[in-house]
Amino acid sequence: MKIKFNDFAVVLYVKDINRTEQFYKNIIGIDVQRQPSDHEGEWLLAVLENGVQLIFFEGEEQIGRSPVVVFGLEEGYIDDVVDGLSKEGVNIVTPVTEAPGGWTADFQDPDGHPLSLYQEEALPRRKL
Repeated sequence: MKIKFNDFAVVLYVKDINRTEQFYKNIIGIDVQRQPSDHEGEWLLAVLENGVQLIFFEGEEQIGRSPVVVFGLEEGYIDDVVDGLSKEGVNIVTPVTEAPGGWTADFQDPDGHPLSLYQEEALPRRKL
C-alpha cells in the first residue's frame, strides 16, 4: 500500500491554551496563530520550516498521550487507508472520527508509538 501525504504535523495536548500561546510566541519566538473550532474552543497552529506544523489543542484527557505525529492525506480516502492498515495487522486505536475541518484516525507503529492520519472534509473518504 502506498499512501500519498501532503503535510506533516505534531499535535500536542495542553492544559492551558493561553499559557501555551504566550510561551511559544513570547519565549520561543514561534508565530502561533489561534484557529476557530467547530467543536470546543480555539486551537493553535504554528507552521514551521518545510511546512511542518505544530498544533495545540486544550484537553486534560489527552495530557500524557501526546505528542502525536499526524500525516495529512493528500488525496483523502481515509476510510480506505484505515481499512488497508487494519488488513496489514496495524493496531487501529481510534477509528475514523470527525476532527476540526475534516476526519482523523489513530493507530500505532510496531513499537506502540501513536500515529494519526488526517484529511480535509472536502476530500472523499472512500474511492467509488
